[in-house]
Amino acid sequence: MFIKEEIQEKQKRIRTFMEDRKFTAVYLKRQANFSWLTGGEISYVNIATDLGGVGLLITPEKAYAVSNNIEAVRMEKEAELPAQGYEIRSYPWHNERETAIVKELGGTHIAADFGFPGAMDVSGEIARLRYSLTPWEVERIRDLARRSSLAAEETLQQLKRGEKECQVIGRLSQKLWENRIDFVIAFCAADERIFLYRHPITTERRIETRAMLSVNTRKGGLIVSITRFAQLGKVPQALRKQYQDNVYIDSVIMAATMPGRPVLDAFKAGIEAYKQLGYPNEWELHHQGGAIGYMPRDYRVTWQTSEIVQENQAFTWNPSISGTKSEDTMLATSKGPVVLSEPVVYPVLQMEVGGYTFKRPDILEL
Repeated sequence: MFIKEEIQEKQKRIRTFMEDRKFTAVYLKRQANFSWLTGGEISYVNIATDLGGVGLLITPEKAYAVSNNIEAVRMEKEAELPAQGYEIRSYPWHNERETAIVKELGGTHIAADFGFPGAMDVSGEIARLRYSLTPWEVERIRDLARRSSLAAEETLQQLKRGEKECQVIGRLSQKLWENRIDFVIAFCAADERIFLYRHPITTERRIETRAMLSVNTRKGGLIVSITRFAQLGKVPQALRKQYQDNVYIDSVIMAATMPGRPVLDAFKAGIEAYKQLGYPNEWELHHQGGAIGYMPRDYRVTWQTSEIVQENQAFTWNPSISGTKSEDTMLATSKGPVVLSEPVVYPVLQMEVGGYTFKRPDILEL
């Protein structure tokens, strides 16, 4: 069920952008923007595609959903787009008229979030309109983060020596889909593969003593990212110290992710923490994460990133040291960082950083 005030707020952001840039219309077809602008509805058929099957055309006075006749029925009856204020303009699937309809309704100076014929691609600018989450989105992403943490942690609680990495992902998938949560990325790495690869694509490798589970889950378009570890037996002391150092670095970055400040400040704080703890070059081996929301990362932070942290903007930082990683989704607020994906049934690693108390997942011993 959509929330009228949320839809109005987002259309207002689009129309303000449109007026500032002197566009006659904005046409959005990327799945991330469709879900954002409809309060979490889905327009894709192929889960692996970026562009959905339905476009949203926003003009100064009206809003349209442009679709072939196949998708139009679901958009009307199930997604309830007319109730949201969208007038559905459909065409026969065998007579492609999308371009003609958009140009007819949109006027002479159209912006789009993809390479639409004759339009200016403003996908990066549209993405920025999504960064500051509405109160309703905050509630939904908080629920998604908790459910995702629980699913991942319960999955690893059932870990058995000798099972395949892909079997772990299969078990996680079942838990997620019970709540209509899918994933856009899911890694399970066993033993030495955790040390060797920063992106350990899931294989049929059998787990002997240790497993890492990383997942980007998605519901209603919103995405969160988490990582959890499990050890079959006692965690070696050297590994425990390294993992705690890794979580500390992550917490330092979170503590420095404050609305109104350059996101580069947080990035720099993390690199300094690596150095202070004796891992000066590890940050160079993998990106450190960045903003999240309706994409796995709205942007990854590098030395060239000039973005300013916004109020109620979600971030997933993922600092790593060869063999360990720390990754949870947080919300940047003026009162301080809020970790959305705190451990639910996992052991808690609590630490004080930058005046804030962080509850983070420890390594589970089985």
